[in-house]
Amino acid sequence: MTQTIRRITIVKVAVAGLALGAPPLDLARAADAVVPVKAPRVAPVFDWSGLYIGGHVGYGGGSFGPGTNPLPQQGIFFPSTITGLIGGYQAGYNLQLPSKWVLGVEADISFTSTLDRPKLVPAPFNTTFDHFGTARGRIGYAFGTVLPYVTGGAAWGRTRVDLNDATGDIVGNKSRMHLGWVAGAGVEVAVGGNWTGKVEYNYIDLGARTYGLGDAPLPDVAVDPTIHTVKVGLNYRLWDTPPWIGNTAIKPLALPESTNWNVHGQTTLITQGYPSFRAPYQGPNSLPGIGRTRQTWTVGAFLGWRLWDGGELYFNPELAQGFGIGGTLGLAGFSNGEAQKGGAEYPEFRAQRYFFRQTFGLGGEQEDVADAANQLPGKRDINRVTVTVGRFAVGDYFDGNSYAKDPRADFMNWAMWSSAAYDFPADLPGFTRGAVVELNRKDWAIRAGFFQVPSQPNSDVLTFKTGGAVVEFEERHTILNQPGKLRVGVFANRGNTANYRNALGISAANPGIDINDIAPGTRRERSKYGFYVNAEQQIATDVGIFARASWNDGQNEILSFTDIDRSVSSGLSIKGSYWGRPADTFALGGAINGLSGAHRDFLAAGGKGLLIGDGRLNYGTERILETYYALALSKAFTFTADYQLITNPAYNADRGPVSIFSGRLHGEF
Repeated sequence: MTQTIRRITIVKVAVAGLALGAPPLDLARAADAVVPVKAPRVAPVFDWSGLYIGGHVGYGGGSFGPGTNPLPQQGIFFPSTITGLIGGYQAGYNLQLPSKWVLGVEADISFTSTLDRPKLVPAPFNTTFDHFGTARGRIGYAFGTVLPYVTGGAAWGRTRVDLNDATGDIVGNKSRMHLGWVAGAGVEVAVGGNWTGKVEYNYIDLGARTYGLGDAPLPDVAVDPTIHTVKVGLNYRLWDTPPWIGNTAIKPLALPESTNWNVHGQTTLITQGYPSFRAPYQGPNSLPGIGRTRQTWTVGAFLGWRLWDGGELYFNPELAQGFGIGGTLGLAGFSNGEAQKGGAEYPEFRAQRYFFRQTFGLGGEQEDVADAANQLPGKRDINRVTVTVGRFAVGDYFDGNSYAKDPRADFMNWAMWSSAAYDFPADLPGFTRGAVVELNRKDWAIRAGFFQVPSQPNSDVLTFKTGGAVVEFEERHTILNQPGKLRVGVFANRGNTANYRNALGISAANPGIDINDIAPGTRRERSKYGFYVNAEQQIATDVGIFARASWNDGQNEILSFTDIDRSVSSGLSIKGSYWGRPADTFALGGAINGLSGAHRDFLAAGGKGLLIGDGRLNYGTERILETYYALALSKAFTFTADYQLITNPAYNADRGPVSIFSGRLHGEF
């Protein structure tokens, strides 16, 4: 019927055309022609429907109730509170109705920051959070890519009471689960691709629980947590187009991702253990002779924003949990580069990096910059000056190496991924605040930095009253068409430390006094200086070698890193392209660590270092052999099997050797 009508219409048009003097028409061909009909134009829409996952950071405060002696948690830029800075994860599901109302459910969990020790008031007990979370409904109204909403539901949390002795040391703890409710509001905005960002306020009432402390003996205490939190979060929708609208004419609006910001993340789980080894005696900082197994786990995000041409801002929030074997004690070249001196049973949140980087191009040839963690994609001048100011790790800019630098991906031992005699400024997890200036040319670079140092050895409190400085020269070359680099660095720190010989002299004159009570009392501003040499060379495609040597004067206490005054290391790294696994890596390396004469005499007299101290010492150099195989499970995940043999652990020939077996699962996007 439709075809008949179309033919009649064409005939009428043809007749009318002849009457007006138009050229004749091929009626048969015209009748068979298909006239395209345009579909009605439908504007794209943004649909909030779908499953999402994400993370958040924020700041909270509140109360545990009267008489609870809360621990002050770090707020960094804000006052310390019962939570301080917080960080965690969330997951949820949204359904957008035709009326533009959006219904959703979301669950999250948050972890508090670390202790703000200078604000701690001594008390018989203290109260803190292990974690808290919520399960909420959400209802909002979609204004295109903007979604304001209200939220509410159930909340839970675990509180802990730490029992302290007269000196303030923790001698025990108790914990309780709380159940309560939460209410709040927020606004979420689509920012590009599958990403949305949100700001949300929550009020949480967890309900009271009573702790019986009669066995302490202390009166019972009622812990009644109420919390206010403000969170900033990022969510990632797990599909581009919701399945239920995939075949309709209306498609969700796809916002383009911008090159002016990026998001990356990583997670690393390391399990280490060792069988029992020879240990005729042990001291306060010894690796236990009976076999142990321990785990560490970190997860972090890397957020970058381009503010203007050459100006970039970065933020790296991180959650860390676990301890190194032996409580991260007993080895100078410690076996796990992810083990932090301030370990925790539950994840703790830290804003590990926050820094501003300005690059000044000097013209000439340019190079491509890949999209990566702490690196925005684009182009930059090879000849440039870069200034970085903020909080970061000294190793982000100094002592780099293509084959031995990242304990999340290559060698795990501290003496393998660093120039171990460089006592680089750092707090307990390994970060500091300061500034770095770098001049880069095609074949060389020179960079210098100045940083805060800990207020005393092994302190989490950083200060500019004293400081640390380093200057590094980097030379780039090719040998037989194979690339290589040589880095030479000189460093000096000034901090509140004890002098080994001074402490030994006082101890000899007062034999009844423990040298570990003498050393802290003799601390004052003293300097430590030294150097490192760091070389890497590709010797064939996917095959490289490296070597390091480092030295410090060894007269005063180590401030930040580990108990090493002299160190050499070297190794070999081979990619799996030679056996059909191009993303795999096999590596083998070794290190030898040593002490100055003053440092070894201090330990032999019963002194304790940052990580070591057996109470006595039959000195021998600490020797480390490490080998690993990294197996690529997918583009994002790698599993590594690692073995370390450590002879004379903590420089003590009376103890060891110890064999350490490790498994590492690392993922990144």
